[in-house]
Amino acid sequence: MELQQALRGITTPLVTPFDPDSSDIDEPALRDLLKHLLENDIDAVFPCGTTGEFASLTPEERNRVHEITVDAVDGEVPVLAGAAATSVAETVDYAEDAAAIGADAAVVTPPYFHTANAPEGNQRFIEQVADRSPLPLLLYNIPVCTGQRLEPETVEAVAAHDNILGLKDSSGDLEYFLSVMRRTPDEFLMLQGYDALLVPALRMGADGGVNALSNAVPAQLSELYEASGDERGDRLQDAVSELFGACAAHGFAPAAKTALEYRGVIPSDAVRPPLVEVPDDGRESIGDAVDGLLETSE
Repeated sequence: MELQQALRGITTPLVTPFDPDSSDIDEPALRDLLKHLLENDIDAVFPCGTTGEFASLTPEERNRVHEITVDAVDGEVPVLAGAAATSVAETVDYAEDAAAIGADAAVVTPPYFHTANAPEGNQRFIEQVADRSPLPLLLYNIPVCTGQRLEPETVEAVAAHDNILGLKDSSGDLEYFLSVMRRTPDEFLMLQGYDALLVPALRMGADGGVNALSNAVPAQLSELYEASGDERGDRLQDAVSELFGACAAHGFAPAAKTALEYRGVIPSDAVRPPLVEVPDDGRESIGDAVDGLLETSE
């Protein structure tokens, strides 16, 4: 599948810039961010994910972010639209809206808050969404946010569905990642979402990454992907891991925005409650780590 091939690289899960006074979506800043990414070799973009603060957006705002993204990208790279929701019907609605806007795929988590009482529940959820979605699905495993993981057996059971592309795994559990990889067909995409594990995952057969840090340092993440098999990949991974560590304590939506503001890509690191902006000491650490990565890539 052409889309599967296009996703073998680095996908950026976009931040959603906000006006610091009104908290409205800062549409010009979002367009500036997308221009920055396209100029720095990113392979795909993923609006309205965890880093994009989708849970703090209204349905209308989610659609608007997707509209801006599809328009700004203009076919240069695939757009993976965030469609996470807690019911089959709502998830399908988001996928249908994204398809009408022109997105290429939809990203789906297992339901959160009222989680499955058995793995079969998540399998049914995914299969019903996949049966009804007009867009192919990328599954998203992020147990820290959903309260449960997609069990390897569940992913194996749905992997052959014609409308499922693969899995983004942000668990940080490399053994889980490898277990899913062993259980699924070669054409099933395995994308590493935990930036500090990107090179190890790629060396073990991952197809690419979906990495929050690529908002701020897209060229460096793309370079890391290309160099993952050699010593330069080791040095870049070390520098990426330093930045990852500086960001992790603050959450990746606030921290990625801090790094973007530090680099002058967006004008503000404003987030919506319940998130808060990175404090001054964290800003300094993130700025230092960004500089360290930029120096390593020179």
